[in-house]
Amino acid sequence: MEELIFGIPWVLLAGGFVLLMLIFWMVPMGLWISALASGVYVSLTTLIGMRLRRVSPADIIKPLIAASKAGLKLAISDLEAHFLAGGNVYNVVYALISADKANIDLDFRRAAAIDLAGRDVLEAVQVSVNPKVIQTPKVAAMAKDGIQLIATARVTVRANIHRLVGGAGEETILARVGEGIVSTIGSAASHKAVLENPDSISKTVLEKGLDSGTAFEILSIDIADVDVGKNIGAELQADQAEADKRVAQARAEQRRAMAVAEEQEKRALVEEMRARVVEAEAKVPLAMAEAFRSGNLGIMDYARYQNITSDTAMRDSIAKSGEERPRGGDGGTGEPSR
Repeated sequence: MEELIFGIPWVLLAGGFVLLMLIFWMVPMGLWISALASGVYVSLTTLIGMRLRRVSPADIIKPLIAASKAGLKLAISDLEAHFLAGGNVYNVVYALISADKANIDLDFRRAAAIDLAGRDVLEAVQVSVNPKVIQTPKVAAMAKDGIQLIATARVTVRANIHRLVGGAGEETILARVGEGIVSTIGSAASHKAVLENPDSISKTVLEKGLDSGTAFEILSIDIADVDVGKNIGAELQADQAEADKRVAQARAEQRRAMAVAEEQEKRALVEEMRARVVEAEAKVPLAMAEAFRSGNLGIMDYARYQNITSDTAMRDSIAKSGEERPRGGDGGTGEPSR
C-alpha cells in the first residue's frame, strides 16, 4: 500500500511539486506582475515563447518597463529581435530615453544599428549631450626660420548621431588636428609670431573642416601649450656643411690619387727611356766592330773617338765639380779663392 500524505499519495504530490516548479520557471510570474503593475501588458504566452526561444525575459521586460515609464512606445518583438542579434537591449533603451530627454532625434532602428556596429550608443548620446574634450599628444613642427615648436591642443567634440555608423573615430580627429598644427606652424614666417599669437593655430585648423566624415562634430580647438624646441635650421645647415666638407675631401683625395698615379707613370716612362738608352749604348761596340770588319773604320778613327770620349768625360767632371763648390769661396769660408 502506498504511503499517503494529507490523504494524497506521495508520488502524485512529488510530481505535482515538480510540475509546479517547471511552470514557475517557464512563466516568470514575478516579472509578469511587475510589468502589469507598471502599465505594460505582456501575455503569459509571450513570456513562455521567450523561454522557448532562449531569450531572457528579464532582459526584455525590464528595459520595456523603463521605456514605458519614460513615455516611449517600443515593441517587444523589436527588443527581442535586437537581443537575438547580439545587441545590448539595456544600452539601446537607455540611450533612447536619454536622447528623448535631450530632444535628440534618435529612433530605435538607428540606435539598434549603432549598437550592432560595435559602438556604445549610450556613451554616444551622453557625449552628444555633454561634449567631450580630447587632448592631442605633443606635435612638433618647424617654422620657416628653422626653429622647432612643440604644441599640444585640446579638442572639444560632440558626437554626431547620424554619422556614428561608418564615421571615423577619435584617432582620425587627433591625426587631422596634428596635421593642421604642423601645417600652420610650418607656414609661419617666424616662430615668434606663433608664440605671440597661438590662437592663430586653432583658428586656422578649425576652418579646415576636420570633422568631415567622422562620427564627431568639432566645437573648438584650444592650444594648451607651445614650447620652443631645437634650432632645426642651424642643425641642417651644419649637417650640410659637414657633408660638403666630406665631398670636398673626397674630391681632393681623388685628385691626389690621380696625381700619384700619374707620377708613377712618369717614373716608369723615365725608367723605360733609360733602358732604351742602355740598350742603344750596348749596340755601339757591336757597330764599331762591324765597322772594323767592313773597313769603314780605321785605327786612327778609333783613337780619335777615344780622345773625344776622354775629353767629354773630363769636361763633365769639371762641370760637376764646379757645381758642387760653394759660391762664397773655397771651403765655404767666404774668402776668395787663390
